[in-house]
Amino acid sequence: MLADARIFWVFFMGPVLALLLLAIPVLAQTMPENASARSYGDGWGCNVGYRLTADNCAAVVAPENAYETNRTYGSGWECHHGFRKVNETACVAVLVPDGGFLAPSGERWHCLRGFLKVDDTCQEVVVPENGYLVEASYGSAWECRRGFEQVDDSCTAIVVPINGYLNGSGYGQPWTCERGFVEQDGLCATVVIPEFAYFDDASYGEGWKCQRGYKASGAGCEAIDIPANAHLDRSGNRWKCNRNFQKSKGQCVFNN
Repeated sequence: MLADARIFWVFFMGPVLALLLLAIPVLAQTMPENASARSYGDGWGCNVGYRLTADNCAAVVAPENAYETNRTYGSGWECHHGFRKVNETACVAVLVPDGGFLAPSGERWHCLRGFLKVDDTCQEVVVPENGYLVEASYGSAWECRRGFEQVDDSCTAIVVPINGYLNGSGYGQPWTCERGFVEQDGLCATVVIPEFAYFDDASYGEGWKCQRGYKASGAGCEAIDIPANAHLDRSGNRWKCNRNFQKSKGQCVFNN
């Protein structure tokens, strides 16, 4: 039994111990100071507060106005609030211009309400008389109060003609004629409805339309002369040929 144990140690455990003894110097040579073997996988990594430089683990040195993060990844340091990284080597102060404020991130700045960012400055928005501040996608701006329109850098009163009213449109004509009136040369003229017509409040046209079976002719409406094999179309103010007929010289002829 004792002889078997000796044989086991010589032929099986002996080589294993020999390999371990050989591995210890290798580990000692390859893993530098301030490093530790990984808890999973092979190899090693630098300890917290150190970063790999060449084949060594050098201590993290945070620049002025920075603090160490105590993390094993990244640069190992971050800038204090109010400072920003430059070239991953330094922290420079964020210079906030007059009329601006430091952003919550502490790495940039924004302009206060009433100021507009222009390059590295915040310029005050000059609001003209009869105007007011608004927020736009690019910063503060201004718009004119109701009843006024922008002309260059000022707000000019909108001249609304008699029988007209402000329509509040942000584009085009800022006023509209009241019902029963139509725009003519910048004024609101009374709509004169001819015989066989009715009032039409569309924003364009004469302000009236002919009744069904009549068509506009000058300033009035005349009856539509419908030829044989024809009928009024959907509008009621024109005619079209019946199926299997086609228009020819004001008549509807058989389409063969």
